[in-house]
Amino acid sequence: MPDRPYTVVSCAISVDGCLDDCSPRRLILSGPQDLDEVDELRASVDAILVGAGTIRADNPRLLVRSPDRVAARTARGLTEQPLRVTMTRRGALDAAARFFTGPGESVVYQGDDLTLEAVLLSLAQRSIASVLIEGGSAILASALACGLADELRLAVAPFFVGEPLAPRFGVPGSYPHTSASPMRLESVRQVGAVAVLHYRLTDRERPF
Repeated sequence: MPDRPYTVVSCAISVDGCLDDCSPRRLILSGPQDLDEVDELRASVDAILVGAGTIRADNPRLLVRSPDRVAARTARGLTEQPLRVTMTRRGALDAAARFFTGPGESVVYQGDDLTLEAVLLSLAQRSIASVLIEGGSAILASALACGLADELRLAVAPFFVGEPLAPRFGVPGSYPHTSASPMRLESVRQVGAVAVLHYRLTDRERPF
């Protein structure tokens, strides 16, 4: 069995750790400069993974938007777009969702007992060497709690959400990176209006 792909977790949160608020519209947590950096990160990986709930709630495209970055991918012998991946227990996904409409290929993993580890190992068997996980909260927590992430990119917006039922980053659980074994902080940068914190969680070599 191949090793799991090199995995980067990336998300944006409010100061109080919320991934969104409770309104019907998606809360904008980052600005154009941060989104451009995420686009650059997308362009560097083989696959982008989100949970089915994120597809239903946000209808993301999960595409590399910059034509120059798309061209650079093809020049390196990669597909124009990373593989789009989701995992679901129920399979209740709209076939017209932008996740499926391309360009590029989409893959759905479905099953009651499906785990993130199993999905990552399956992707490794498909010769996927690097994965970017962009949410939602259950997938993010699983990646971090189960020790399946190599890097964490956290963009922190300069405001509070303050809603007790808002979806949160780092839900309660047992995480390997405690005060006794902390993550390694690589950098803290201001990117537009947000602060971007970059952590290393393992010593695995980055393949991109």
